[in-house]
Amino acid sequence: MPTPHMSGATATACCPPIVTAALSEGDAETMAAMFKALSDPVRLRLLSRVASHPNGEACVCDIADVGVSQPTVSHHLKKLREAGLLTSERRGTWVYYRPAPGVLAALGEFLADAEKAGKEEIAPAVQVS
Repeated sequence: MPTPHMSGATATACCPPIVTAALSEGDAETMAAMFKALSDPVRLRLLSRVASHPNGEACVCDIADVGVSQPTVSHHLKKLREAGLLTSERRGTWVYYRPAPGVLAALGEFLADAEKAGKEEIAPAVQVS
């Protein structure tokens, strides 16, 4: 599965902001895989717990309380890794997860421009009184 282009230790935006250029087939597949992984509420909660955890990483033992069984948590974390959103490292019996370098920023940049442009296009046409 395609992952964001990596440059050294950080990822660069894999795709141009949605309003600046049409996505290539490969970039569309990459972004679709990420958004598909994020479309599940449990996965979104797990990503949030990892990203907001002190030191920018979390042991699976610290984030597993999301209302599903441990095997299901492992399945969701695997899907997030496969989509390129998380990286993992085994330390002894525990696995530690962290957001993939630069991926969250790249997703934010991809969407931020879309939101801004959407408001600029809609704002003049819609008058709220």
